[in-house]
Amino acid sequence: MIAIVDYGMGNLFSIYNALDRVGAGPRIVRDPEALSGADAIVVPGVGAFGSCMDQLRRFEASLRQALDEGVPMLGICVGMQVLFEESEESPGVKGLGWIAGNVVRLPEGVMIPQMGWNSLTIKRHVEMLDGISDGDMFYFVHSYYGQPIDQSVIAATTEHGIEVTAAVAKDNLFATQFHPEKSGAKGLKILENFVRSTRC
Repeated sequence: MIAIVDYGMGNLFSIYNALDRVGAGPRIVRDPEALSGADAIVVPGVGAFGSCMDQLRRFEASLRQALDEGVPMLGICVGMQVLFEESEESPGVKGLGWIAGNVVRLPEGVMIPQMGWNSLTIKRHVEMLDGISDGDMFYFVHSYYGQPIDQSVIAATTEHGIEVTAAVAKDNLFATQFHPEKSGAKGLKILENFVRSTRC
């Protein structure tokens, strides 16, 4: 079972339908205890960093336990940003801190939010990017992006006036600033890779 965490801040049905399309058998989970025994977990996110963390706190211990047990985990959009320590969007609010670094606002002089299709640059091969190449297009909607201290966790970037972190990977954790569920065939390929990771 692939659990989609419903903490009140995600576009659940888009990701549910996309995962169902690639044969995942997803389930929307509203109770932290229901994450126990999940084969994989998806943390979506829409809205402000602080509001997301306020709602996600009740899942934090269960998510950390699953991460420590090696359960594959996918964060999407703000679901990626909350993996960092904090965000300029919500000063004083602590993130999950699973990735060292902060979330910062896109620079002045570029369109904010970045909304629409943009190409990826692959920085290192990871399983979740099997079948994805430099230049493949994905759908973004965001005003902030993660800046990890350890650059080796960056799996892919995109250009939006500056180089922007588009995907990170660390052990059993993978996250994207873009929306794979809204990114056509290439987005579905990433979700297929995620589903495959639960069957190894």
